[in-house]
Amino acid sequence: MKSAPTGMGENTRVSIIGVRGVPIIKENDDLGRIISEAAQKQGTPIQDGDVIVVAQKIVSKAEGRIVKFSSVRPSKFASMVSKMAKKKAELVELILMESKAVVRMSGHHLITETKQGWVSANSAVDVSNVSGGDAASLLPENPDKSASKIRDRVRGLTGKDVAVIISDTFGRPLRCGHVDVAIGVSGINPFFDRRGEKDLFGYVLRVKQMAVVDELASAAELIIGQAGESVPVAIIRGYKYPRSETARATDLIRPKEKDLFL
Repeated sequence: MKSAPTGMGENTRVSIIGVRGVPIIKENDDLGRIISEAAQKQGTPIQDGDVIVVAQKIVSKAEGRIVKFSSVRPSKFASMVSKMAKKKAELVELILMESKAVVRMSGHHLITETKQGWVSANSAVDVSNVSGGDAASLLPENPDKSASKIRDRVRGLTGKDVAVIISDTFGRPLRCGHVDVAIGVSGINPFFDRRGEKDLFGYVLRVKQMAVVDELASAAELIIGQAGESVPVAIIRGYKYPRSETARATDLIRPKEKDLFL
């Protein structure tokens, strides 16, 4: 996958700028306009080549992907699983509705494959930073499309060509702790393919394919995660990223026949 522009690999200084002043997002809010205006107001207007990382939660809110538990009617299966997992039956019902397969159930944990193809805990259904515990957020139905919509709006308002990443927090097999990863992208190739390059000693690299969108999402979380929902957007500036108009975040999903863990 040859998409790295001239200069890739020569990044020596990258800045991460938290975007403050983003209000509590409501359904049908114009995220592209809100982000552009907030960046301008704080004195860091969007520039060509910026990577805008947007927390999944505000995208889900803008797209109406918030569900009140009072509107959910748990199935018998969900009720049974809720007792095993010690979770609200309504929450379990949403987890099952948002999954296309249950990968593993163990103790309090439900590992599922989401409708978008991600393997995650609880189908990435989340109660935090929603409404105090009476509702849950679901992933955007098509995060790549969501990223493209934000990018087009920002470009239309500012005239600047940017990349957009929608990020969410995932656990990792065989490692403790959580990191943010990309679940939606627009304008950026998920990979920086270094296969065929030579290392310092002349050895030809054969498998080095960097998931740059995950690295950028995780870097942005250092700012977003420190301030919770008060800073749900970060601008990464100065990174020469591999551009693409067709790549998707789902390109990151390892084919099942090559998966070593499932």
